[in-house]
Amino acid sequence: MLAEARVHQTGCRHFKTMVARLLWSTGGFSRSLSRPAYKWRGIRLETEQTIRLTQQVKAGGCASKLPPGSLREVLSKLPVQHDPNLLVGFETSDDAGIYRIAPDLALVQTVDFFTPLVDDPFTFGQIAAANALSDVYAMGGRPVSALALVCFPQSADLGILEQIMRGGLQKMTEAQCTVVGGHSLRDEEMKFGYAVTGVIDPTQVRTNARALAGDELILTKPIGTGVITTALKQGKAEQEWIDAAVKSMTTLNNTAAAIATACAGVHAMTDITGFGLMGHGREMALGSGVALEIDTASVPQIRGAIQAIRRGAIPGGLVSNREFAECTVTEAEGSRIPEELRKLMYDPQTSGGLLISVAAEDAAELLDALCNAGVPAVRIGRVAPTLRESGTPAIILK
Repeated sequence: MLAEARVHQTGCRHFKTMVARLLWSTGGFSRSLSRPAYKWRGIRLETEQTIRLTQQVKAGGCASKLPPGSLREVLSKLPVQHDPNLLVGFETSDDAGIYRIAPDLALVQTVDFFTPLVDDPFTFGQIAAANALSDVYAMGGRPVSALALVCFPQSADLGILEQIMRGGLQKMTEAQCTVVGGHSLRDEEMKFGYAVTGVIDPTQVRTNARALAGDELILTKPIGTGVITTALKQGKAEQEWIDAAVKSMTTLNNTAAAIATACAGVHAMTDITGFGLMGHGREMALGSGVALEIDTASVPQIRGAIQAIRRGAIPGGLVSNREFAECTVTEAEGSRIPEELRKLMYDPQTSGGLLISVAAEDAAELLDALCNAGVPAVRIGRVAPTLRESGTPAIILK
């Protein structure tokens, strides 16, 4: 049996018991990892679900996270830990921590959870799992175990929570990552995600801070999930936009990561999530001491992303990301980038793709391998030296 979900001693004993029952053994889940068509406690969840999860929260997905500027301000004031086995900490805002436990073995550790960004609970669970796993893939690691994190209203129907956890477990099973337990809290806003542990050879770690001038930049998924899910919450989204966003968010980055880490020319890698392309690009530029030149017309978009912006679907996370990263972003001479396209560059992604910095001589082969494997990868720019006039890292939009 999985470890019983824990709650604070001030929590409701009944709630603790009911949630713990949902953290049953993997064998119990394996009977049916897809959403069941049977009635559960009088509710046919697949066809009669009427509660819109997106209407139960103020912000959904990675757009619900703290602004990157606020987080950096706090982290910068914390004392630095000194441990020779800590190979990657939070100094460069990388995707996960790397801790060496043997000469040829290190742990990849990350945690990610957030509020619903779609209305279907099963799909929400899938997205939350794919998003949490992505940080391990971005470091070049292999996920092996996970702990579920659950925040759920005490008065809500536990059938909804079952579907969320069932969806998450399906993705964890697809990733061959074992859910070993979890932790639950009562919360008026539901939240779900995982703490994931992976393994990696310490000599094969991919960080966001080793991009080299002359590299080419490859992005493995289109952007736009933030504005589209905001449009969904506001009732402004077309179904085809939602379907395209869900397909992207529920796709694991395992294939893309495996191909990228097998390429000797890959120097740096990060996944594009809550801080958006510009926010995570900023971290790569600053950590590597380079400038990223981004061809905005080449950046792939999820169908409906620009239309969602035109309809006023601007997530708060987009505004925060722009406030945080825009000081690093400049426009190439002679460029005229439409305002809605510029906004999209800051859109907070959930379960986004990998941004890969690869040596120019290996870029074409890597891109072919990704595309042949069904990964919708696109070359979106190159890595250049720092700005000549100031010598500072930057992002240059064209």
